[in-house]
Amino acid sequence: MKIFNYSELNKSDISQLVQRNVDPANEIRAIVEDVISHVQQHGDRALIDYALKFDKVELDKLYLDQKELEEIAAAVSDEQKAALQTAYNNINTFHKSQLKTEDEVETMPGVTCWRELRPIEKVGLYIPGGSAVLPSTFLMLAIPAKIAGCHEVVVCSPPQKNGKVNAFIAYVALLLGIDKIYLAGGSQAVAAMAYGTETVPKVDKIFGPGNQFVTKAKTIIQSTTTTAIDMPAGPSEVLVIADETANPVFIAADLLAQAEHGMDSQSILACTSNAIAVEVLREVDEQLTVLPRAEIAKVAIENSYIVVTNSLDEAMDFSNLYAPEHLILATANWQQLTGRIINAGSVFLGNLTPESAGDYASGTNHTLPTSSYARAYSGVSVDSFVKKITFQYITPEGIQNIGPSVEILAELEGLHAHKNAVTLRMKE
Repeated sequence: MKIFNYSELNKSDISQLVQRNVDPANEIRAIVEDVISHVQQHGDRALIDYALKFDKVELDKLYLDQKELEEIAAAVSDEQKAALQTAYNNINTFHKSQLKTEDEVETMPGVTCWRELRPIEKVGLYIPGGSAVLPSTFLMLAIPAKIAGCHEVVVCSPPQKNGKVNAFIAYVALLLGIDKIYLAGGSQAVAAMAYGTETVPKVDKIFGPGNQFVTKAKTIIQSTTTTAIDMPAGPSEVLVIADETANPVFIAADLLAQAEHGMDSQSILACTSNAIAVEVLREVDEQLTVLPRAEIAKVAIENSYIVVTNSLDEAMDFSNLYAPEHLILATANWQQLTGRIINAGSVFLGNLTPESAGDYASGTNHTLPTSSYARAYSGVSVDSFVKKITFQYITPEGIQNIGPSVEILAELEGLHAHKNAVTLRMKE
């Protein structure tokens, strides 16, 4: 990890630092567009071909049914089931609190307006299954979908070498009441859910994180079809802000926890002294040696960096420019900083709140915007799975009260039919 002094960086330097996962030559876009086109034209055949090409598995069908999922899930131990149940309970409790009925508002006498929630009918969930299988992502996506009341939940996950899914994915499916998983991964899974194939149903909105190819597929689909996406959620990232009250051992563990996601993950530290930076680097090297995914984490760490700032406020300024997916305030003084957070996906406060807790079981959602998209996007919530429809009702008193203003506004815009629609009602 390189160390930069924030006060010595100019705007151009900082702009380069906060940039990630770019595709300047459009190489990823070209590959993904070809995959999308192939799936659109050839449906199931394309998915079977891509399973052989990318996942190295020959499929005779593109889904697992409930009986097969039950057989696979039998390998999950009681201890593992209990841990998954704890995560389920906490995620469910947190997300249930988001489902609220809004009050009716009388904007003027006789004019009442309100909003009501309606679930998105068909949603598609993409559960990554490459170098790491993520049952936690399955919980994070399916629980709010179920709470929202979505009528159909389509789940796609890449097949393992045996043509099945991981036992934990199968168990979570049963825990959630989902009786079918489609065996498709990468950008081809996104295309299948966007267009539909002979086997995979077309959906109204696609959810789930993934690599740069999955993220690119989602952004292309959103701009070229009527299928929406949750957000651009690509390679994962964390930014840790630390001062002298932080524990370098904890910081190093947090940086490595993010780095082991994938080689294109990024782990950033913004700290208030060079001494902290040096101590954290020493800890990173020590902890890295015992990690099973050390080779993956090492590459990610080499592509990450440390920024030394003069103060926590300066570190916070950098964080808002970076707009991290995960932000850890590794300081006893975190209360001073929370009000200054402008751009972040999910925030972890103090020295005893690791990002791992949010990744698995605290209750918050870990499907979050990456690559600076936290400037404009929120993480997945129950709101992501519903539409909010506005209603209004006008009484005889209300039409007399609001009518004259509407008539004037319609006339000044030159829309006389709009004016007439009010005038006739007022006369009546």
